Amino acid sequence: MISGLHAIIFCDEPDRARAFFRDVLELQSVDAGDGFLIFKAPPAELAVHPEPGSQGRHELFLMCHDLSETMGQLESKGVQFAGPVSEQR
Repeated sequence: MISGLHAIIFCDEPDRARAFFRDVLELQSVDAGDGFLIFKAPPAELAVHPEPGSQGRHELFLMCHDLSETMGQLESKGVQFAGPVSEQR
């Protein structure tokens, strides 16, 4: 049946977002032309939740095995967390 999934993140600063995925998260990518990078994603999940009036809203959850270690690695690359970070089940 379905053999893959392609997701798109829309943003005002695509070069900055691409640099984050490429340089900070170190995701492998291919250039689809004109600097449009397609990133290889780790195993993924897709959820659909009801929320009236949610046009344009999205959330991205990044999964890791050791939250403290991963946060330290990201902070060493200049990542600043905008709010509290918590472990989810």
